[in-house]
Amino acid sequence: MNENSIHPIEGRYKTEQMAKIFTQSAKLARWLRVESALAQAHAFVGNIPKKAADEISKKATLEYVKISRVLSIEHEIHHDLMAMVKGLTEQCEEQAGNYIHLGATSYDIEDTATAIQLSQGLKILRSSIKKVLILLTNLAINHKNHVCVGRTHGQQALPTTYGMRFSVWASEIARHIDRIDNILPRIAVGKMSGAVGTMASFGEKGFHIQNKVMEILSKEYNIPIRPVLVANQVIQRDRHAEILNLTALIAGTIDKIAREMRILQRTEIGEMFEPFTKKQVGSSTMPHKRNPHKAERLCSLTRLLKSNIIVGIDNIGLEDERDLTNSANERIIFAENFILLDYMLNQLAQILDGVEFNEDAITRNLNFTHGAFLAEKIMVALVKKGIGRQTGHEILRNAAIQARLQNLSMKSILMNEPEISSRFTEKELDDLLCPDQYLGTAITQVERTVTFLKQNYILENNST
Repeated sequence: MNENSIHPIEGRYKTEQMAKIFTQSAKLARWLRVESALAQAHAFVGNIPKKAADEISKKATLEYVKISRVLSIEHEIHHDLMAMVKGLTEQCEEQAGNYIHLGATSYDIEDTATAIQLSQGLKILRSSIKKVLILLTNLAINHKNHVCVGRTHGQQALPTTYGMRFSVWASEIARHIDRIDNILPRIAVGKMSGAVGTMASFGEKGFHIQNKVMEILSKEYNIPIRPVLVANQVIQRDRHAEILNLTALIAGTIDKIAREMRILQRTEIGEMFEPFTKKQVGSSTMPHKRNPHKAERLCSLTRLLKSNIIVGIDNIGLEDERDLTNSANERIIFAENFILLDYMLNQLAQILDGVEFNEDAITRNLNFTHGAFLAEKIMVALVKKGIGRQTGHEILRNAAIQARLQNLSMKSILMNEPEISSRFTEKELDDLLCPDQYLGTAITQVERTVTFLKQNYILENNST
């Protein structure tokens, strides 16, 4: 990290692929290309000379318009978009500069450029989510028979498998791909309608200009950017609030997975661990510590992403046809949520790719209650032997309490219970108290889930 940087996102919590689309240079480049598209649209409808539009398009790049110059102009005039316009105008020859930004308002440029930026960000997130999905489906199928304790309310409940756990996470991750595909058409929307959105500055050719701008940009960025149906001076912020909510939803799933990994890594449980390198330090004072700091970091960053939803929702209620209360915070919240989320997805992928299991601890925890956590299985078997379900429930509830208080095996207690011993042999009780034989359809569910996810998401026929 640069010694003069301020935000940890600049060096600690980012991926280069996502960060590069949120740099000031990338922002300026997009603004310039929207101006280029506007000039070409004006030329297409006959408003300006084609030669002038070509000159604007040629010079509307960072090769000619330097960010240092634009910042210098902004320092003088206190308007970042107009600084870009002036910087581009300086570079254009033969009066072409006279036609730059013709009829447009600032947020025609900014909102259309933001639509491109967020669409690019969604594509990156989709790719990162897919990597996590592939890891989870592989873990699910590889551990479909890996029996472990299932817990509810923090207490041992029934046997399950690690494959079942991974498949539940995988199916949730896959739904986020659906959400991205669903939201993309609502965020890939631009406008070119002038002040207050009436298109008065474009005259009768307003719709033609707006449509042409989006057509040009769609081809240039390979993103299907549609013209907004109707807008005032800005594209309405419900679209942007929705995308912030989506990033927080994805983070919520990451938090869920990371939280479970933290629980399973507790010393008293110790079943599944995030990777820990040979030279890694867990604590500055306690040499023995192996803290789940990567998972904790993911939970920590999720809180920040969720908090930005409130800001996004507040931005919906701009006054009249436009005010500027969204502008300053949007310079922060979009970058934070997209860059941090992509970092989180990549961190989660690294954790999953190197996850470690402690088989001794898994076996120990399966035997921790001395068979009491299989009481449901025995209760169901009792019904088949002629004992009512409620009667069986009470017998086994008392037996489980006795096993816990006296530290006895469930088998020994039940063999001394006449209602049980008269109906089951010792061999039958051994079978009833075997966790591997009470998994229901868990293995089949894993197989079905993995097959579905592979067919519909992992093996999809597209470039993502």
